[in-house]
Amino acid sequence: MNYIVQQKKFDVLVAGELNIDLILDRLDQFPVIGKEIMAGEMIYTLGSSSAIFASNLSTLGGSVNYCGCIGNDNFGDKILNDLAVKNVNTSNIIRSKTSGTGITVAFNFEQDRAMVTYPGAMNELEQNHITDDMLKQAQHLHVSSIFLQHGLKPGLIDLFKRGKQFGLTTSLDPQWDPAEKWDCDWKNLLPYVDVFLPNIEELKNIAQKTNFADAVNALRNSANLIVAKNSTEGATAYYKNEIVEQAAFINHDFVDAIGAGDSFNAGFISRFIQKKSLKECAELGAVCGAINTTQKGGTTAFTDLNTVRKIAKEKFNYTLQ
Repeated sequence: MNYIVQQKKFDVLVAGELNIDLILDRLDQFPVIGKEIMAGEMIYTLGSSSAIFASNLSTLGGSVNYCGCIGNDNFGDKILNDLAVKNVNTSNIIRSKTSGTGITVAFNFEQDRAMVTYPGAMNELEQNHITDDMLKQAQHLHVSSIFLQHGLKPGLIDLFKRGKQFGLTTSLDPQWDPAEKWDCDWKNLLPYVDVFLPNIEELKNIAQKTNFADAVNALRNSANLIVAKNSTEGATAYYKNEIVEQAAFINHDFVDAIGAGDSFNAGFISRFIQKKSLKECAELGAVCGAINTTQKGGTTAFTDLNTVRKIAKEKFNYTLQ
């Protein structure tokens, strides 16, 4: 009997939030109630965890399809243009008739930052917008920022379950919960997530543990591969009986950390979908996170693959194939 194997059109389908980042940099201090402070610089760029991931993964050579919601406004136009320039497919991005495009205002002070987000149209994305055809055309499904997506979050389990039924591998970066409730059915969701990508503070809050090791142990029975990011301390990956400790690549010319975790995700998943070793996945993730910090914003350092290779070699002595 002859079987017809469907050719996948995309390496990765990203289902997630879309917004603009307005970055206020070189602050004298963090904002104080009732006082006005000055910013030395302003950057207006593509934002959102999912879009930064998609854009940088495409720069690394992955073919990426995107499903999300934006407003019918200038911010939405910029998002479509910026993603298209990076060869991300935008034909499945929905333009809302009722909401504006989301925006995050980021306040950078030294190596710390605070952010305020207007979600806008990102709240309108629901799991039924991600069609079976979209899933069938991809090898991998990635979702991020679930607590910012009130329309998508209730259907997450069904979405990931459908992805697995169509043979996709999957990844999830939960990101921070602004309400700090961390309310999600993790026990039933995580078995459908092949790569779980929280940072250590998110992991501890999700597991309701104050100790990192206790948090990992609390989730390992439900999760498959846990990759816990820890900023300049690196990352640790846990898969069955394997543990990989990945040191950070330190950038001595640090600019800002906006999108560094998303760039880590892009590097990790680019190797994961190539079926590389856990060590290779974590190493490229760490390199991409460091590359991110050499320029302002989440995508500026990822202009094209040759630029990424040059930064990797010159600043971090890493040869990117």
